[in-house]
Amino acid sequence: MTKRCFRGSVLVLICVLLVSCAAQKPQMMFQAQDLNPPLQAGHYVQKVDSFMVILDASSSMKDPYGRVTKLKSAKEMVNRMNQTIPDLQLTAALRTFGQSWCPFAKKTALVYGPTAYSKAGLEEALKTVKWASGKSPLALAINAASDDLKSAQGKTAVIIVSDGQDMDNAPVVAGKNMKTLFGERLCIYTVLVGDDPEGKRLLEQVAQAGQCGFSVLAEDIASSKDVAGFVEKVFFERAEAKDSDGDGVLDDMDKCPNTPKGAKVDRFGCPVDTDGDGVYDYLDQCPNTPKGVKVNRRGCPLDTDGDGVYDYMDQCPSTPHGAKVNDKGCWVLERVQFDTGKWDIKPWAYAALDEVVAVLEGNPTLKVEIEGHTDSVGAEAYNQKLSENRANAVMEHLVKKGIQPERLSSAGYGFSRPIASNDTPEGRARNRRVELTPVH
Repeated sequence: MTKRCFRGSVLVLICVLLVSCAAQKPQMMFQAQDLNPPLQAGHYVQKVDSFMVILDASSSMKDPYGRVTKLKSAKEMVNRMNQTIPDLQLTAALRTFGQSWCPFAKKTALVYGPTAYSKAGLEEALKTVKWASGKSPLALAINAASDDLKSAQGKTAVIIVSDGQDMDNAPVVAGKNMKTLFGERLCIYTVLVGDDPEGKRLLEQVAQAGQCGFSVLAEDIASSKDVAGFVEKVFFERAEAKDSDGDGVLDDMDKCPNTPKGAKVDRFGCPVDTDGDGVYDYLDQCPNTPKGVKVNRRGCPLDTDGDGVYDYMDQCPSTPHGAKVNDKGCWVLERVQFDTGKWDIKPWAYAALDEVVAVLEGNPTLKVEIEGHTDSVGAEAYNQKLSENRANAVMEHLVKKGIQPERLSSAGYGFSRPIASNDTPEGRARNRRVELTPVH
């Protein structure tokens, strides 16, 4: 060893001892943000397969920076990044430049990797970088890193942490050569430790040489939030916004992610139920059901007695199966009508009464009340008696057809229950009728 290097080494040792013995105020504990949840949720996708940190350990890095040396600040930045990187399969490496016992020597050393990345592995490697000394051969380190990464697969991030001091333009040239060698597979990121304007300019140019990276100040990525932002930008890219079910609502906002194609949805991506009946519109075969009406799984109002009239409109909800009803759901013998003031059954009404017989025979436990009605012509007492006669005439006919008398009863309602207007001949004819009501 030359006397010059020996004297320089002694000076370096003295400086290291002075720095390590200097009183330091304790720093706040760093709590890394957990980036695993957004990664697992699909908000981000991994964009690099390997990374290399090139750490400046040259003599200028032993200068104070705030309450610590630049080297300690640089190591702390890398350590915080290391704590923040989520659970990824990566290849990692750490290379230093400087850290030579001879302050006039140009030295670079690979102290970790390339190897399968682990937080513990990189942390232990950082601990081996204990002092700052020597020249600042960043270009030498970049060229050596190119050799280190030759076998790396996929995309690579090179992260240079330095003060940028005591350097010429050689690192920019080395960065361009590295980019030429790896092409789109590589991006260069630089982190400036310190406030030297020339160092800042140089590191910005090195990052620009990589064409897809950026340069940042160490002080701007000190908090857990800022470190997480740095890690996201270097290691990830936002997942392409997707709308898997094609409903117009992106997946990360879609609370109903498997909506069928074409279904109308709300702002949360869930199918809409316009009439509020509990059946989504795309399934609703009766989309304008009145509020509060009970519906089936197709969204249509219930028709419990199966007479074709929905329950909420059915004034006669227990009509037997097979009975013909009017628009109110009542068992009305439309063809059993009478002349004014008469109660005799016309021959053309027999077919309708035969249908009644068939219904009663098909429902052997069914009992019915036969209800007679009139139009409004004549006095009330007269029409009351007339309506009773019409009901009795129908009951007698059904008994003659074999229906047990105990299953039948009759009542007259006069003109109190019209089903049509009494102001027209047609309406009065409809009101001269007989209705059947099941008796429970």
